Amino acid sequence: MEPLTHFLTGACLGRAGLNRKTALATATVTLAAEAPDLDVLGEFKGRVFAFAHHRGFTHSFLGIALVSAVVVGFVYAIWRLRGRKIKNPNLPPRWGLLFAFAYLAGLSHILLDYTNNYGVRPFWPFSEKWYSWDIVFIVDPIILILLVSGLVLPTFFSFIDHEIGVRGKVPPGRWGATIALLGVVALWGVRNYEHQHAVNALDARTYEKANPVRASAYPLWWNPFRWVGVVETRNFYATTMVDSMTPEVDPGGEMQILYKPEETPVTLAAKRSYLGCVYLDWAKYPITETEPLASGGQGYIVRFKDLRFQRLGSRGASVLSAYVKLDRNLKVVEENMGPPKTAPLD
Repeated sequence: MEPLTHFLTGACLGRAGLNRKTALATATVTLAAEAPDLDVLGEFKGRVFAFAHHRGFTHSFLGIALVSAVVVGFVYAIWRLRGRKIKNPNLPPRWGLLFAFAYLAGLSHILLDYTNNYGVRPFWPFSEKWYSWDIVFIVDPIILILLVSGLVLPTFFSFIDHEIGVRGKVPPGRWGATIALLGVVALWGVRNYEHQHAVNALDARTYEKANPVRASAYPLWWNPFRWVGVVETRNFYATTMVDSMTPEVDPGGEMQILYKPEETPVTLAAKRSYLGCVYLDWAKYPITETEPLASGGQGYIVRFKDLRFQRLGSRGASVLSAYVKLDRNLKVVEENMGPPKTAPLD
């Protein structure tokens, strides 16, 4: 998920009761809920390195222990610099408990990222297998509304915690945050139900008289009942829209058939490259396109796409595409994410 959802989830976790156990809980949990995305610093070593390590160590059960320690250490340093000030002198910071809460917030980050179709590798380094639930788009306006409401509405309707707030013994806002978190869980239940309807509809039909080998459905952010379906058969992939309320496959008549490319020495060389190995390990529905660099046999460009991120009806570059450039001897001369900087020549 995008950063704002993670921050808001952490704030709601703190408000839901963790801030009644120790001082600095809300600040710690809010930071820890987003901290696993520190892996974006890998961009400084290049886009390929960043892609290879994104949602890796910092998004694993082992890695978030280190991330949690870093967050708690950061909060401790700020607390010391501010003169050890706390709002409630009767509720001092309990650093061991803050570490446990930070770890819980890290788990919430993994869970949120698991709900979308990019996936996570929670068992790294023991297993590099990717897991994804595929029920929520990376930006979900309903989740954002629930979380913001859970934090803001108690301010306007302070009578919910009026007596507690006035006495100042414990922080207010518990019920608003709790209801918001429960609302997110309920939304996941609805999305999972609709997702299963969409996948079952894709599995139940044939495509160009071919039976599906596997099928997946991916969400659209603006409509929880419309899904992008991707189906693999023996010889080709089919992408189409699905209406999970009907459920109806290809309600808009936008089905696209993409035949699996023939394996050649060029594609095999590209797949053996560092980027090729990383990309194919992550991709669920990978497809390659090979084009000559220039007339005269100067080399090739092999493009990698994952149909999970291919815009329906578009044959151009998809989101999270990559390429490997090979010379005439099939040696890798360049590899990167996105479209190639120089267009190949026919």
